[in-house]
Amino acid sequence: MQQLDDLADRFWRWRAVQQPRSRDDIPRLDRPAGWLPEVGADAVARHRAARDGFAAELADLAAAVAGAPVADRVDHRLLRSAVARLTWELDVLEVWAQPRFYVDQAIGPVFDTLLRPGVDAERAAEVLRLLRAAPGTLATGLELVEGRCVAPFTRSAVDELADVEARVVASAQALVAAVADLPPGVAEDLLAAAAEAGRALGAFRDTLATWLPGLPDAEPVGREPYAWFLREVACVPWSPERVRDVGRLEYDRARAFELVARNRAAAVPQPDLPADAAAQAADEARGMAQVRAFYEEQGLLTQPDALRDYLNLPMPPYLEPLRFLGVTDDLTGPDRLDEDGIAYVPAPGPDLPYFYAANARDPRLGIVHEGVHFQQLALSWAHPRPVRRHYYDSGSNEGIAFYNEELMLAAGLFDDAPHSRAILANMMRLRALRVEVDVALALGDLDVAGAADVLESRVPMDRETAVEEASFFAECPGQAITYQIGKSQVLALVADAARVEGDTFELRRLHDALWLNGNVPVALLRWELLGLTDELAAIGVEP
Repeated sequence: MQQLDDLADRFWRWRAVQQPRSRDDIPRLDRPAGWLPEVGADAVARHRAARDGFAAELADLAAAVAGAPVADRVDHRLLRSAVARLTWELDVLEVWAQPRFYVDQAIGPVFDTLLRPGVDAERAAEVLRLLRAAPGTLATGLELVEGRCVAPFTRSAVDELADVEARVVASAQALVAAVADLPPGVAEDLLAAAAEAGRALGAFRDTLATWLPGLPDAEPVGREPYAWFLREVACVPWSPERVRDVGRLEYDRARAFELVARNRAAAVPQPDLPADAAAQAADEARGMAQVRAFYEEQGLLTQPDALRDYLNLPMPPYLEPLRFLGVTDDLTGPDRLDEDGIAYVPAPGPDLPYFYAANARDPRLGIVHEGVHFQQLALSWAHPRPVRRHYYDSGSNEGIAFYNEELMLAAGLFDDAPHSRAILANMMRLRALRVEVDVALALGDLDVAGAADVLESRVPMDRETAVEEASFFAECPGQAITYQIGKSQVLALVADAARVEGDTFELRRLHDALWLNGNVPVALLRWELLGLTDELAAIGVEP
């Protein structure tokens, strides 16, 4: 429907300017030239007004869409979800009122700019521009968070900004060393801007630290807003209680599976770590070729010739000091479909965090999850229906990637790697536990410290990762459930497709449709692909 396509085009162009920078790698955007984050009370007011305008346009289209083909009706619901997300961000979570939001807006764009391989003078100039803007963003942020921020989120911001002055300067120094053709004076300007941005971040941290003793604890988002998020934003047709119960059941299943997997691996020596990051990158390139061939040989998923690879590169020295700001990968974008996806990896060693350590011993573990994000997004960005080319919620994206882990495990990819099977089982346990933690945080049954205790003891994982995850989940309720709930919905979709299609069912055909439409909630795909309408009422859709 042309009216929907036109509205979607205007919405996504606006969102590319307005959408705040986040640490999630799925919704990263290629920003317009000269972009800076929009912060401040006036920006919040403008965003609310624009949200209301888009909502009114969607409402005006509702009658015309009611008699349209199912695909158009799905597109209309996607845009409704995207607009609802703005209400969730602006009015329910009030993301603009918490300190780490401004850390992300101030220095996060520098991190994002450095992710694309091959830094040059043009990229260095962009980093310089962003560094110079950082102090103003932080000053505005202090004005907005004063009197609004809460203890656990503020403490997380203070803790992660320890030594930030030195880290920002170290990143700039490494960038200067990496770019051979900097124009005269740019190196000095970069280092000066980095020092100033570092001082501003340090002052931001120190001010927050003085506020900490008097700050209140975080209030849970509450059941009704959380249920509204599930229904209106995520299009998940389940209550918070059912979501929690699914997580608990899947945790028990994953725990039992892990015990079996570890028993199977007990007599097998642990694989050696690669000699260095370059050796790990070479291992991963071979693993990528193996995985792509495995999809085709097993008839699981079509691998188009034009689809590029997802590869590892050693962590650049200019990125290493800032890696607390997000996933160190570049999944490319709608205008860069001719480029490989990249994941940067640190030097292998005994003290690597949870996910880095797993991928170092068997890079295929990253390929079957993060590599799936790259492939699925590359396919979705070229979708023939314009509304579906853009991210709006990670439930399907993360669900597909998590489903793919177990798919490849069941299909036999890891039959040669007992320890990798055990790691995948442990990751299943983590993703299932995240559901229980997320719901408990949202409903007020756990605070951040208690959630970190649960993650640390029941996955188990290192304390640093546990605190980081718990804080992120509390600040962004609903994100942690995406892996397990999305996967559970995908499994049901596969079973429903086999039941509905009978002898005509083909796993590859279903997977091809699922990956192509990977930005679409599964409840809507059941309607479009299989004609099933039983979940529509729960997400506010008339069949």
